[in-house]
Amino acid sequence: MKYMMTYDLMESMRNTNQWLGSTARAMASYPAMAMTANPFMEWVGAWGEVTERAFSRMVVRPDWNIPVQTAADGTDQIVTIDTVLEKPFGNLIHFDVGGRDDMKRRVLLVAPMSGHYATLVKKTVISLLPDCEVFVTDWHNARDIPVSAGKFDVEDYTLYLVEFMKTLGPDLHIIAVCQPAPLTLAAVAYLAEENPDAQPRSMTLIGGPIDPDANPTAVTEFGHSVSMGQLESAMIQRVGFKFKGVGRKVYPGLLQLSSFISMNRELHTKAFRDQIIATAKGEASDHDKHNEFYDEYLAVMDMPAEFYLSTVERVFKNRDIARNAFVVAGKPVDIGKITTVAVKVVEGEKDDISAPGQCLAALALMTGLPDAKKASHLEPGAGHYGIFAGAKWRKNIRPLVLAFIDANAGDDRVTVRKAADAAPAATTVAKRNSAPSNVTPITPKAKTRKSAAT
Repeated sequence: MKYMMTYDLMESMRNTNQWLGSTARAMASYPAMAMTANPFMEWVGAWGEVTERAFSRMVVRPDWNIPVQTAADGTDQIVTIDTVLEKPFGNLIHFDVGGRDDMKRRVLLVAPMSGHYATLVKKTVISLLPDCEVFVTDWHNARDIPVSAGKFDVEDYTLYLVEFMKTLGPDLHIIAVCQPAPLTLAAVAYLAEENPDAQPRSMTLIGGPIDPDANPTAVTEFGHSVSMGQLESAMIQRVGFKFKGVGRKVYPGLLQLSSFISMNRELHTKAFRDQIIATAKGEASDHDKHNEFYDEYLAVMDMPAEFYLSTVERVFKNRDIARNAFVVAGKPVDIGKITTVAVKVVEGEKDDISAPGQCLAALALMTGLPDAKKASHLEPGAGHYGIFAGAKWRKNIRPLVLAFIDANAGDDRVTVRKAADAAPAATTVAKRNSAPSNVTPITPKAKTRKSAAT
């Protein structure tokens, strides 16, 4: 009950600050306040407007707001969001451009479950839509998931990705953004052994902590500085009475947000001070650069406690992925079993969350993958957010990713006939070292959007 009370206390504090901002804005807008020139009231109103907006955004799920797409004939086509697969902790969604035939490039964008909604990758989706059929993992806010839905940890996350890939079929290209990169790698390795025909054609890992110790950051050091008991005691709370997930243990989004802000406190303080000044001068707008960024940045979601704790313990502390010792549902996952999926790693030179080298470690783990199917790119001057959104993504990284997808669009994967399994080991090795005559190419099954949804 103590944790439930602290959860409700945080929500009460947020609600109070929102109310204070709203009250200040309302007071400053009274006609009587304009009877005499009083710059102070203008500043009070500006502070109230910025404060109210900031604290109200923290509990609002952002809209995707995908703009219309222009077809080849010059007509504007509306983008609708279809749910391909619905699950308790997250859905597989598809951005359907009306009136357009299915694109040859089919991309599954794996969004982070790191305190923000999947809309964090909205700009990535917008940039890919003109050239790709885009699917996204749309994770749910844990505060809205009843306790009866059960747990959700890193193994469950991995199995969700496996199911999503099976649903979409092998004619698929994966782009994992930041936090899910290690688990996406594990999911593809899981498929490599359990269902190789369902593997995607390519996988692009963007700024993810495959090996956090390869180049430690403040995030890595924090993970090593506390014990799991301390972390659970300090960070985990139970959802309060206001939400459907009442009683569920979570890592609250408000705590995550406070951690994010504390890492760059001076930068955020200056941004809000400048916005208050701009509002007082009448220079701010609903869709200016500040509001566009912070409307998304401040909208946070709770993570299931099991997922948060198991991520810290198994990805950061024990380095299960980096040591190739990850286990899913009691089955060891061998990343070396990935032999046909082309892999590209993208990192940012100035990434302070997942520093250069952390994601690059993935290539060394894939001992069974030919070097010709491995690629990497380090974007000069790019921070963590810039490697999947913004000018550097649009102008430099996106074209490279699309070119990599096209270069690996053909299905050159092969499967060994069962007869080869019965051959003597020495004979099998000899055949592998020569041009094999007992292999046949896998022909991918054509899938329509309708069949994928079923």
